[in-house]
Amino acid sequence: MYPQTSVLFKYNYEAKQHIVINQGGTSSGKTFAILQVIFCLAAKAEKQVITVVGQDIPNLKAGALRDALSIQSSSETLKRLIKTYNKTDRIFELYNGSIIEFKSYSNGQDAKSGKRDYLFVNEANGIEWEVFNELALRTRKRIYIDYNPNTGFWAHEKLIGKPDVLLLISDHRHNPFADENMRKKVEALKNEDIELWKVYARGLTGKISGLVFNNWHLCDDIPNGAKMIAAGLDFGFSNDQTGCLLLYKQNGELWADEMFYETGLTNADISKKLQSAGIGRSTEIIADSAEPKSIEELKRLGWQVNAAKKGADSVKNSIDILKRYTINITRRSINLRKELSKYKWKTDNSGKAINQPVDAYNHLIDPLRYIALNKLKIQSLKKCHSKLPVTADLPGRGIFEEIIGIA
Repeated sequence: MYPQTSVLFKYNYEAKQHIVINQGGTSSGKTFAILQVIFCLAAKAEKQVITVVGQDIPNLKAGALRDALSIQSSSETLKRLIKTYNKTDRIFELYNGSIIEFKSYSNGQDAKSGKRDYLFVNEANGIEWEVFNELALRTRKRIYIDYNPNTGFWAHEKLIGKPDVLLLISDHRHNPFADENMRKKVEALKNEDIELWKVYARGLTGKISGLVFNNWHLCDDIPNGAKMIAAGLDFGFSNDQTGCLLLYKQNGELWADEMFYETGLTNADISKKLQSAGIGRSTEIIADSAEPKSIEELKRLGWQVNAAKKGADSVKNSIDILKRYTINITRRSINLRKELSKYKWKTDNSGKAINQPVDAYNHLIDPLRYIALNKLKIQSLKKCHSKLPVTADLPGRGIFEEIIGIA
């Protein structure tokens, strides 16, 4: 029977403050715990209106909404309480008249529409203050916020430390269900970059400077007439994701579109993913040259795969090539956007950046580099236009079911 809960569920559910801020590192389980609380609140009282807000719909679908559907499918009690789920409008409706809606708002004016009992702002550092403020003014009971603390933003400037605001700081140690391989990877950041480790392993507010790429922007889609350069492919399996993207060029600018980003893919799986992504057999795919066996297997499956032309300083050279362009990233490229916001230069003992990136958060950035090495090198030579106790007692099994069963 679902559901085990973490200490974060307990603290969020029992909170009395009007605003509950969840600042946390990677895989602390904060989003999942808040959504469990949201379902409980919807089940406990009739006709509650609860809004879950993300910076855009692709982010919601890849994150909070996916978690919500997982919570629903894992709880037999919750299945009995939910009347319908409207996939088009992204609304759960319970038999008691409560609803949970998943929405995004383009600006403050857009956020003025509608009132609610509870608000959950997911990945709040991707949402403008004006949007949050308008939503908060129209929320009657309680507001939940979560984010990774890459750097300070309006939550730190305008909310933390104010009366009736609770700050919960968490990391992967608070989440008993986190994957052990992920724990090792995030803790290993301490040997690569102490600032990244503070943010993602300990949930502390960071000052992540020295990002490798600052020349990228969001776009809604690939423009008509843009010429496809190639597909890029980075191999992974157990611990690392297999990442694939398409790169286009138009008017001296690049346009990148994420195709897939998953662990556990065999070469046969990759072939199926390439096909389902709509990538044609004649499309050139530039892949990691460190995997000649995988490249050969994909060739035998009918794909036009070539190895990236690596060499001395190939990482630095490919980065230099890409930095000569403006790179437009589609909104649906969720994982690529996350990597670009974390991919940074290594630093020496004095904290000075060295000319080598941290080897992390790069399973879609590496495919970008592979394409740059093979397809853009010649052109690029020209000018191109309150902290939680880690050992806190966890609520027992069945707490979630017991609460939502109250309805």
